[in-house]
Amino acid sequence: MIGRIDEVVIDCRDPQMLARFWAEVLGGEPTGRDEAWWFIRPPGWTQLAFQRVPEPKSVKNRLHLDVEVADLAVATEQAQALGARRVGAVHHDVAGSFQVLLDPEGNEWCLVRPA
Repeated sequence: MIGRIDEVVIDCRDPQMLARFWAEVLGGEPTGRDEAWWFIRPPGWTQLAFQRVPEPKSVKNRLHLDVEVADLAVATEQAQALGARRVGAVHHDVAGSFQVLLDPEGNEWCLVRPA
């Protein structure tokens, strides 16, 4: 083993806004180190940080977060009320059901209801 995950960092245009959005989704308190770097510490998970970059998001994420929920429909409505956008219909497979969403800056993530 080389090491352990210290934090997951999301490049973005507005770190404070995304920290607030994700704090509403996952819990934790949005905290700014400075205007270009914000983070949250969701209960039971590693630190999630938001780093300002000059360029907008332009392609599909190569990594995304799956957020487990008890009720997919209710969680989707709650996420949309916070500024998330739904992508397509709910998907079902042997692992369960999931809904693809975009956060306010267009980063893909999923709400997941395991089978």
